Amino acid sequence: MGKVGKNILTQDDGLLLYSVPGEDLLFKVTGEDTDGALDYFVLDILPRSGPPLHLHHKQHETLHFLSGKFLVHVDGEETECDTGAFVHFPIGCTHAFMNISDAPAKVILTFTPGHTDLFFEEFSPIIRGFDGPPDPAIIAPLFAKHNWELKGPPLAKLHEGH
Repeated sequence: MGKVGKNILTQDDGLLLYSVPGEDLLFKVTGEDTDGALDYFVLDILPRSGPPLHLHHKQHETLHFLSGKFLVHVDGEETECDTGAFVHFPIGCTHAFMNISDAPAKVILTFTPGHTDLFFEEFSPIIRGFDGPPDPAIIAPLFAKHNWELKGPPLAKLHEGH
């Protein structure tokens, strides 16, 4: 990671990883930097994009929406969130989110404990091999390896035609 001083990063510095094509994850700190305590990263997310329904068996996740408008699913309930909204997904909560804006948006995510970067290092080459949503039979074992559980498709798939 590039630094301008001790533990200080510029806006564009960090560990750059990828999710689906066109989406960047810029990790400012990872579990390796924090003795496993947390991850903090900025996600650039495309319109109608977001993760599949899933849960974390050992991690809390937070979202802070820096731009855009989002649909957030938490344990069967859905809420629209505007820029500035903050969401906490506790351990064991089934969740997903989707950018419902017409433009790319930005989100800050945290995971505690950390090491989510290790998931995305494995996930990126797999997800980029698909044209459209990935085969759950292929990604579910990776989720399980990282103590996550795949619970359903992305929200865009659940809301097709709406």
